[in-house]
Amino acid sequence: MRSASLFALVLAPNFVAAATAADTHPFSVQDMLAMQRIGEPELSPDGKWLAFSLRTTDFDANKGKLDLWLVSSDGATLRRLTTHDAADTTPHFARDSKSVFFLSTRSGSQQVWRMPLDGGEPRQVTDLPVDVGAYVPFGDDQRFVLALDVFVDAKTLAETAERDAKAEKSKLKARVYDELLFRHWDTWEDHKRSHLFVWTDGGSEPVDLMKGLDVDAPTHPFGGAEQIAIAPDGKTVVFTCKNVGREAAWSTNLDLWAVPSDGSAAPRCLTDANDGQDDAPSFSPDGRTLAYLSMARPGYEADRQRVMLLDWKTGASSELCPTWDRSPSELAWSSDGTFLYATADDVGNHSLFALEVATEHAKNGGRGTVHELVEQGTIASPIAAADGVFFLRDTLKSPAELEWLAAHAAQPKPITKINAERIAATKLGDYEQFSFKGANDETVHGFLVKPIDFDASKKYPVAFLIHGGPQGSFGDHFHYRWNPQFYAGAGYAAVMVDFHGSTGYGQAFTDAINGDWGGKPYEDLMKGLDAALAKYAFLDGERCAALGASYGGYMINWIAGHTDRFKALVCHSGNLDERLAYYDTEELWFPEWEHGGTPWEKPEGYLEHNPIDYVKNWKTPMLVTHGELDFRVVYTQGISTFTALQRKGVPSKLVVFPDENHWILKPQNSKFWHETVIEWLDRWCKK
Repeated sequence: MRSASLFALVLAPNFVAAATAADTHPFSVQDMLAMQRIGEPELSPDGKWLAFSLRTTDFDANKGKLDLWLVSSDGATLRRLTTHDAADTTPHFARDSKSVFFLSTRSGSQQVWRMPLDGGEPRQVTDLPVDVGAYVPFGDDQRFVLALDVFVDAKTLAETAERDAKAEKSKLKARVYDELLFRHWDTWEDHKRSHLFVWTDGGSEPVDLMKGLDVDAPTHPFGGAEQIAIAPDGKTVVFTCKNVGREAAWSTNLDLWAVPSDGSAAPRCLTDANDGQDDAPSFSPDGRTLAYLSMARPGYEADRQRVMLLDWKTGASSELCPTWDRSPSELAWSSDGTFLYATADDVGNHSLFALEVATEHAKNGGRGTVHELVEQGTIASPIAAADGVFFLRDTLKSPAELEWLAAHAAQPKPITKINAERIAATKLGDYEQFSFKGANDETVHGFLVKPIDFDASKKYPVAFLIHGGPQGSFGDHFHYRWNPQFYAGAGYAAVMVDFHGSTGYGQAFTDAINGDWGGKPYEDLMKGLDAALAKYAFLDGERCAALGASYGGYMINWIAGHTDRFKALVCHSGNLDERLAYYDTEELWFPEWEHGGTPWEKPEGYLEHNPIDYVKNWKTPMLVTHGELDFRVVYTQGISTFTALQRKGVPSKLVVFPDENHWILKPQNSKFWHETVIEWLDRWCKK
């Protein structure tokens, strides 16, 4: 129940209690998990408030607890909006800014609720027999686009619910499939599809906007609200859909579809000409232009994300800023529609940019102009306001907080400091970026995080962290699974290298890993470690451990067969045999692109850099960890790695989590994982 004094809670988020050196302690996994995580910020129509979800770790319940909070747009007032054992997420303001819609599981299933800001009780808005997976309001406070998982041949939502209940009660638990994908990430497919419905408050059965769309070709499991756009006039809904039938497991062909919001006509495909991925639709404020992200190369999930503009009247589309060699992950229109805010990896950061659309787009022959607004840190969730932009930013020394950048201002200002006191109570390592000449004599970048209580006269063991993806980045980011400050707090210097294949350095640099998993990336990693050892005299080259997950785990297995320079290795969710991994994983487009085809068409692509062929050289002690629910890198790969280590007599340990997927997410499991990892490193690197 909501506390009667809930709305009396008014805080100054910029206040930070002073912490003396005696009060502080080394940053640990407990500190990392105790950080409160801000997400899903939303600005009220009157511009006075920001609502956001806040995740707090509940160790006893072994999960994250999600509530909604409010902060005034000037950062002066912070207050909690909901408190409940259920998860409250995804806030959207009503048009009068006096209440907030949100998703909650407090009624047993996930439905849309409405909370007044004046202290009243929340009211359940939808009461459907199936969960609401995602929602987007029309802005009239009456209609919503809802994402609902349904059986496409069911006549009503109740029929879908009845089938689910019958299957749950049945003693027969066989899963039967006749096509891929039959499981995804950590979930077995249940033969339902995620369809979009328009629901009207006080109306009858929701209207299925996608009815009949997947009669011949089932849609890919639906994503979130970022894949839904409602035209400003409310007459059209645009959504992302994968409509490729049995090719779903080896195709990246997401398309944008448009449908009348009253369901009076069938959806029409807007991007049929592109066989790559089209996603993240967003209407300009005047409704004349639809912006979206697009990848041109079919089958390649790490292709450059192009920013596309579709003229809603003519249907013609063109690329904005085609010479900008970055791959944005988010788009948000400015309030006047003259430019798009975008976030993108950029040389070890995930920066905020403004892409001019109106004036410069016309003047510059459609080429557009890019302005970098905020360079450092990791930026997410840009929200346009009348005279600036709000966003989340985190760094290697701070979790994500809301910030505000006024128009024409040089620097942003903080709006929240939710975790300031928690951070002030810990000892953190200072960090810096470095560069060196890697493969092909090209510049490669990395980060170094110094151990806490740093003394330049001492020598420190090294935790060499290798990112996954492989098209990813280990940059200026407060990570909740691979946080370098955890190793700094344990007395290690953390070194991370963005090898060839990493994002944020141009598409050619990203493409360089295709078909070369054990080539240039391995060369960069070894040269990067050498460069760090040469640059920083306090690093002890005789006490280095290498750690990695996913592709990073693959690289650990590759390293084990190619060098004995490390005292210890940690492999989480890493492939040992690329050939067998192809047959075990679910998203087949990934290995087919990376290795040049299927194993029977291009066997050499799977054999050229295959760790299993170098097991004969293994001698470095290795900790192997895996989740049993990992359908991306199936846990048998970890078991195979451990089997090989044990049979060869290499010191090794296996940790398997029955209730985890590709990542170790549950608080108790995460704590145990981190403690096990540091014990392993200490055993071999602190002798």
